[in-house]
Amino acid sequence: MAGLPSPLRTVLLGAASGLTGAVVMTAATKLEQGVTGRPSSFVPAHTFGRLLGLRSPDTDDRLRNWAMHYGTGASAGVLRGVMARSNLRGPTASLLFTGVRLSIDQTLENGTGAGAPPPSWPRDELATDIFGKAVYAFATGAIADALIEPRSGSSVERRALGLRLKGFS
Repeated sequence: MAGLPSPLRTVLLGAASGLTGAVVMTAATKLEQGVTGRPSSFVPAHTFGRLLGLRSPDTDDRLRNWAMHYGTGASAGVLRGVMARSNLRGPTASLLFTGVRLSIDQTLENGTGAGAPPPSWPRDELATDIFGKAVYAFATGAIADALIEPRSGSSVERRALGLRLKGFS
């Protein structure tokens, strides 16, 4: 990838980071389900079915679920890659990215009618979903930060203006 133009390299490495983050989130979810007994959610499959305009969008289709889950993970990872390239790095950037990842899902799920707004959820379901998105965001961020160097000319070359937030480079 070293020979690729920087923007394309950032996009590809960001997508790979996001895809890997989705794998980590899936593993954490499976561990949580083993402890709590919570069944798998098919909201991603229903959302994807509605986005595609399928006749039966609310079918609990595992392949469609995976396509939406991993596709969204890879797509969102592009943004986290751009963040790393722009010197928005470390745990603070990953914390900010947690809200972005949750917002992407909620926009798609609520926009298609497949989901319900988080304030209407039982608190344990909300906590579980936010935790999963945080696992995704921190895994994706760690990978993107390791693979993608900050762009020269970004804030990486600026001196601190007095107050320095921990977690940013």
